[in-house]
Amino acid sequence: MNIQHFEKGLQYSDRQLMQIARKLGKLATYCKRVKDESSAIRVEAEQRSTKKERDSMKVTVTVELPGKTLRAESRRPNPVEGVDRCIEKLEPQIKRYKEMRMPRQKRTSRSRS
Repeated sequence: MNIQHFEKGLQYSDRQLMQIARKLGKLATYCKRVKDESSAIRVEAEQRSTKKERDSMKVTVTVELPGKTLRAESRRPNPVEGVDRCIEKLEPQIKRYKEMRMPRQKRTSRSRS
């Protein structure tokens, strides 16, 4: 798993970087392909001046998996909260991707149970 961070208009603190990396690592619990070398996670954070203070930070998380690109975007007051929200949005997408990649026989036996 390759994680890339891009910051625009802000600088992550060391603590924030560790928190973000830990949270992104939890995505791997949903699908083994996220840990794979062929997958990549890209985190983009942008500080913007807006009328609403809670929308000042725009965070985009892109997960590139074999055969699929998953994406989530969030606007929050700080980057760690933005990554949290993006992970909440990515979880169902990753689960759907995992089901789609599962052999048809296993999918049908699971839905019957």
